[in-house]
Amino acid sequence: MYKILIADDHPLFREAIHNVISDGFPGSEIMETADLDSALAMTLENDDLDLILLDLNMPGMHGLNGLINLRNEAPTIPVVIVSAEQDKQIVLQAITYGAVGFITKSSPRAQMTDAIQQILNGNVYLPPDIIRSQKTSSHRSHSDHHGFPQELLQALTRKQLLVLERMTKGESNKQIAYSLDIAETTVKAHVSAILRKLNVHNRVQAILSAGDIDFAAYLRR
Repeated sequence: MYKILIADDHPLFREAIHNVISDGFPGSEIMETADLDSALAMTLENDDLDLILLDLNMPGMHGLNGLINLRNEAPTIPVVIVSAEQDKQIVLQAITYGAVGFITKSSPRAQMTDAIQQILNGNVYLPPDIIRSQKTSSHRSHSDHHGFPQELLQALTRKQLLVLERMTKGESNKQIAYSLDIAETTVKAHVSAILRKLNVHNRVQAILSAGDIDFAAYLRR
């Protein structure tokens, strides 16, 4: 079904994620490695890989440098970071450097399966608890440098604000369409407009930067 490489130096976690993939995606071919050098070699030998699950802290990685090297060597193969790290800025950097998702090792089995499915479907995945864990006081300024300038947010229509709010809760386009009672194609159009107006490259950058917005204040205007 799928061909997936698990790159992690912890045997127990490799076994756990192997079982998640075997149960959730029967028939998939699963490869394993425990360091960056062998991950690079296996990637170059298998250009038909559907996904690489990459640990941030295994030998040879040197933080996000390993991700950059892997993306340079195999730019067409999707890479998702699987890590115990939950720092919001590291997550944002990983997405900026080309990862298509970020899965925390503490994720429940069902959430991990859903995350992998979303990524294999071509979506970018970010667990909502990363956003929530980094929220600060709601009194924080709207123009804070970690978020969006107020004038950019004011350029969004009411419907786009509602879509963005749902995005920050980790909802997929299908879930947003159901929640707001609109077509999924309409949601996709709103998401494209939101990314353009907020000057971000992808959904996850929008979600991370919008995590501290007081949506109620903007929706009351």
